[in-house]
Amino acid sequence: MQNNSTLNIEKLADALEPLIRKIIREELERIIRKEQKTFYLNPDMPLHDDLSEIHKRKIKGENKFYSHEEVWGE
Repeated sequence: MQNNSTLNIEKLADALEPLIRKIIREELERIIRKEQKTFYLNPDMPLHDDLSEIHKRKIKGENKFYSHEEVWGE
């Protein structure tokens, strides 16, 4: 049973990842359109934590990159 749960969690993560990427892209575009200038992330913002984690993985060489088509299905 645990094996199926792990597989289901992996399938869920695979299904959610493109949606999460789309939401992040839309939110960043909204912020940029609204501010029309350089913006800074405060350490208490969730996006700050996410981008810090991505940066740490970049330093370790652990980032996985996707093509535009893989991410957006276009």
